[in-house]
Amino acid sequence: MKQKLIKIIKPISLSAAIVTFSALFSLSVFYSCGANMFSIEDDVSIGKEIDTEIRNDSKNYPILKGHQEIKNYINELGRYILENSRAIKYNNIFPYKFEVIHDDSTINAFCIPGGYIYVYTGLMKFLDNEAALTGVIGHEIAHAERRHMTQRLTSYYGVSVILSLVLGNNPNMLGEIAANLFVGLGFLANSRADEEDADNYSIKYLTGSKYYPGAITYFFNKIRDEQKKKGTTPSDLEGLLMTHPLPEDRISNVKYQISKIKPKPDPTKGLYKDRYQEIISKLP
Repeated sequence: MKQKLIKIIKPISLSAAIVTFSALFSLSVFYSCGANMFSIEDDVSIGKEIDTEIRNDSKNYPILKGHQEIKNYINELGRYILENSRAIKYNNIFPYKFEVIHDDSTINAFCIPGGYIYVYTGLMKFLDNEAALTGVIGHEIAHAERRHMTQRLTSYYGVSVILSLVLGNNPNMLGEIAANLFVGLGFLANSRADEEDADNYSIKYLTGSKYYPGAITYFFNKIRDEQKKKGTTPSDLEGLLMTHPLPEDRISNVKYQISKIKPKPDPTKGLYKDRYQEIISKLP
């Protein structure tokens, strides 16, 4: 085994080995600090490309046809957050598009870089009030604002890219990424840290707004109620929990963040249940 390793390592000069080690060490530190090797412009172009693929894949992503009132409603909720929170950074840089996917069997919403956000009709029918849906949309906006997906892509591609540069290979990185994004890499499950971060920012976005700032807790409570009722995770929630894990510490963190808000918000106000039920009744 040692002889084989020596044969592999021998052609690499000492200086290249030092650079390689330094690069790997720097990357490990880099990632722990939430580094991102992609530019803001990359987020926009990557998101635009995936959005095109989604719109061309009507089998897996059936975009809601017609029902403009529903589309306008989702866009209104997203725009409300973007225009009323000082914590938003990229409102004038990211295109921010909100779309509805007509699939009642899927309880989910997701975001891709650049602020392209998709809400399933299954999620809309699952929730009970407008504030809860706004909280979920705020959570997805946070994934875009905090650039979680391109951070994950950085951690996935970073080491191989740096090594290829050190060894003089230098492949077309963006071409490789573009070839893999829509296939599945772009939709890797969010980490617990990303989910907690997005929860925190959803609360931050809604604090001081017309909505109850902890509205995302109604979403969590509904998930837990369904799990208790069925004795297991219902099939329509499995996809959601694969991409948006919901461990107990995440729920505890949200409760803690809400407890820090002064004055203490009233969880019975700012929900807009009646308006929400009126909108839901118009879903196909």
